[in-house]
Amino acid sequence: MDSKAQDSALLHAILEAAVDAMIISDDAGIIVRVNPAACRLFQYEASELIGQSVNILMPQALASLHDDFMAHYLDTGEKRIIGVGRDVEGQRKDKSVFPLHISVGSAEVEGKQRFIGILHDLTYRSATQDALARSQRLDAIGQMTGGIAHDFNNLLTVVIGNLELLEMRGANDRQASLIRDALESAQLGADLTERLMIFARRSNLKPIKADLRELCEDTLSILKRTLGATYRIKTDFAKELNAVMIDPVQLQSALMNLALNARDAMGAKGELLVSVANVTIDDTYMAQETDIQHGNYVRLSVSDDGAGMTVEAQKRAFEPFFTTKAASGGTGLGLAMVYGFVRQSGGHITLYSELGHGTSFGLYFPALSNTKTEKDGQEAAERDDALSPRGRGETVLVVEDNPKVRKLSVERIRDLGFETAEASNGDEAYRMLKNGMRADVLFSDLVMPGTLNGYDLAAKVNAEFPKLKVLLTSGYASDVVTDAMAHGRIYDILHKPYRQTDLAIRLQALLAGGSDG
Repeated sequence: MDSKAQDSALLHAILEAAVDAMIISDDAGIIVRVNPAACRLFQYEASELIGQSVNILMPQALASLHDDFMAHYLDTGEKRIIGVGRDVEGQRKDKSVFPLHISVGSAEVEGKQRFIGILHDLTYRSATQDALARSQRLDAIGQMTGGIAHDFNNLLTVVIGNLELLEMRGANDRQASLIRDALESAQLGADLTERLMIFARRSNLKPIKADLRELCEDTLSILKRTLGATYRIKTDFAKELNAVMIDPVQLQSALMNLALNARDAMGAKGELLVSVANVTIDDTYMAQETDIQHGNYVRLSVSDDGAGMTVEAQKRAFEPFFTTKAASGGTGLGLAMVYGFVRQSGGHITLYSELGHGTSFGLYFPALSNTKTEKDGQEAAERDDALSPRGRGETVLVVEDNPKVRKLSVERIRDLGFETAEASNGDEAYRMLKNGMRADVLFSDLVMPGTLNGYDLAAKVNAEFPKLKVLLTSGYASDVVTDAMAHGRIYDILHKPYRQTDLAIRLQALLAGGSDG
């Protein structure tokens, strides 16, 4: 093999093996070559990209700027984007926009100008930065709130003390009435600052070794009378449960807050599910999905089938004084108190919600029986991964409307030895199958925009593509939210967050001939 052929073979090997996307275009911006990573990143086949303008991979506003930059470089030689790495936005085949980092270089090949772009997906980094920013914002608000609450407590101590002295010194009936009103208002102010101190994680918790099942049962016995007969409360308590160190009064207050919020979201009637179970977070994927450190936890989940929350409301849900119920007298302190209590207890809290389909909160408390070190946990996770059943190149069609979750799911499944295809909703997945797309397993979220939810898509697949196995997944802690969508057929649901081993076992069971329902 001559040197030119060797160079060509080496270039092909580099393009094929590169983890980051690589795109080569001519001086007119027409794509002449792409590597497999670029096809996966933008969801195109190579044949669909070659011969097209690179603008097909950019939002409209960026495409216009790109043309101007390239024209300026070709006219003047001034490098504005050549040889410089920068963060931009890319656009996939389904028109979804995502963050990426791009570096563009230029070279002359056989007398022709060529531009080489290397692109790195920043979706994970962006999600991590968003989560960190939310955490830092809440921490900053907590510090400020704690300082203000402390000062107000000092002021209220003086106010309440002086009012009590006046009352004790023989005020007449008219004065006594005014003093009592003032004392009641001052006490309300003291209660408010106490709630703010809980959010700021400066309250005096009194933790004891406790069983969450017993605490929840005591609270739910009160809640059943408080909520009324039109609201059904279901429970799902694990038989084996680790103990936790927790303040029982604050735990019951948190559960009451979540239940009353759920009642308001459900309207005149609804169904609430409270579940408690041990959870081990010991693989990287699950930690990414929940933003929780590795370890053993006891998870308290509260799910409702109410109105759900907007994306903006979810982002701000735990901020003090943020409320969607201002017209009905909401203070915006309930969830802030829950957040502060869980964090001060050394735990974590997650929120999952879809408009029109309800909300699910997950409260994670460190388990007392966790004697494993972090190293032990990592070694156990590695052993689980090594023992997990692996695919043999079968194709899994991943259907998920959240692009970040879809990206994570695709990576998880590829790491298990499967090929993947992607769809952003049930309608798109159904069109892909009708157009001849071949897959071995359909892995679909339950709640998605469009005319087909996960159950609807599964029903069509069972009727029209009976050889295609179906695995459904849900971000809700229970089927309380989705029972009405099932049309009478019961499906086994893989609940988020799930471990990599759980996913591997479910997929392998389906492909080995297990039930697809």
